[in-house]
Amino acid sequence: MQCAILKYFPGVYVTYGFTNRTPQMKLTRGAYKWLLAQVSKLANIRVTNEEIAFLKKQCPYFSNTYLDFLTTFKLNPPEQLEIKYTPVDDTGSDDDVGDVEYIVKGLWLETILYEIPLLALTSEAYFMFSDRDWDYSGQEDKAYRKGLTLLKNACVFSEFGSRRRRNYHTQDLVMAGLCRAAKEAKNKGFRGVFTGTSNVHFAMKYEVNPVGTVAHEWYMTIAAITDDYQNANELALQYWLGCFGEGVLGIALTDTFGTPAFLDAFRKQIAAPVNNSEAPHTPKTYAQVYNGVRQDSGDPAQFVKLVRDFYNREGVKDQKAVVFSDSLNIQLCLEYKVIAEEAGFQPVFGVGTFFTNDFTNKVTGEKSKPLNIVIKISTANGRPAVKLSDNVGKNTGDKEKIKAVKKQLGYVEQQWEQGDETNRWSKQ
Repeated sequence: MQCAILKYFPGVYVTYGFTNRTPQMKLTRGAYKWLLAQVSKLANIRVTNEEIAFLKKQCPYFSNTYLDFLTTFKLNPPEQLEIKYTPVDDTGSDDDVGDVEYIVKGLWLETILYEIPLLALTSEAYFMFSDRDWDYSGQEDKAYRKGLTLLKNACVFSEFGSRRRRNYHTQDLVMAGLCRAAKEAKNKGFRGVFTGTSNVHFAMKYEVNPVGTVAHEWYMTIAAITDDYQNANELALQYWLGCFGEGVLGIALTDTFGTPAFLDAFRKQIAAPVNNSEAPHTPKTYAQVYNGVRQDSGDPAQFVKLVRDFYNREGVKDQKAVVFSDSLNIQLCLEYKVIAEEAGFQPVFGVGTFFTNDFTNKVTGEKSKPLNIVIKISTANGRPAVKLSDNVGKNTGDKEKIKAVKKQLGYVEQQWEQGDETNRWSKQ
C-alpha cells in the first residue's frame, strides 16, 4: 500500500490513534518504560540490500521507484510519535498500572509503517509485565497441528498474526510449526495450501511468500482527503488498479463504509486510468477485474450470500475468491469454507491472533486472553477519517462524522451476535 501512496498521495498529512477494546488491559509503569525504550529503537531500522533483493524477486509488483525509496526510508519517533501514560493511581512505583495512548502524526507515506510494530510491542509489554503466567511449551507443535488440520481439510490459508502476537519469538515458533506442517502435507498429498505470511521478515526467513491485502485506511484516507464518501470506494479501487494493474493484489476490501455501499461502486465500469497511469484501460467492471473480496466484519454467512447474489446479478461467471480475516480459528475456517464453496467461491483464510497469541494460564488452565488493540487513521489533511464496518462494534472515528456519513450513504446498522469486540479470542 505504501507503494501506491508514493505514487499518488506523497504529500498527504495524517494522524493515527490507538484503540483498546480489551477491558483488562492496563500496563504497569515498568512496562511503559520498557515500551519507550523499544519504540526509540525503531529509528535504527533500515532495509538491507539483501531484503531489497528479496522484494525484487518475490514482489515484482513493486516499482523500482518504490524500492529505491525503501533504501533510504527510516522512522523518526521523536517527531512522529507521542506516547502518553496515565496511571490509575499514581504512586510513582513501577508497579502502578494505567492506560497508554499513541498519537502518530506526519506524512502518510512516512508514518504508515508504525501500526504493526507499535501494536506488537504493546502486546509484548503486557504479557511481559502484567499477564506473566505462561510459557512457550508446545507452541511450535500447536501451530504444526493447527496447520496440518487446515491443510488436511483442503484449506488455503496464510499467517496474519504480527499485530497481536505475544512476541517475536512466539511468531517465529508459529512459522516453524506451520512450515513443518506444509512440508508434511505436501508429502501426504493434502490439497490444502499454506500460502505464506503477511510478515515480510518471516517470509524471507522461512522462504515463503509475503502475502496480504489492501487495508481499510486506503479507503478511509481517500474518503477523508476528498470528503467524497459517495465515490470514495470507486476512487480507491481505481487508484489501486492504476498502481498495480489488473490481476495483481486483486482482493478488494468491502466493509470500510459498509459492504452495500462498496458493491454499488464495485459494479461500475472501470474509469480511465488515473494520473496518466500506464495501466491499460478496459471496458470491464471492477467486479470482473478484481480476483475477489475480503470479509473482515459482520456475519460471514450473510456476507457470502450478499456477494453471491451481487455477482449473479452482474453476470460475473468467473470463480472469485472470498478471503476471510476476522478473528478466525480452525472451527470457523472449516465452517466458512463450506459456506463459501457451496456458494461457488474459492475460500481463503488469513489467520492471525489464533496462531500467534494462543496461550494458557499455567496455574488456572484458562485462556490467557489476547489483547484486542488497533491503530486506525484518525485524520487526513485535517479532515476526520472514519470506518463504518459491517458490525457496529468495529466502527471507528469521529462520532459526528460517522453520523453524517451514515446518513449520506444510507448506512444500515449491523449487529452480529458473535462480533463482541470486547471479548474476542477469550474462549478456549
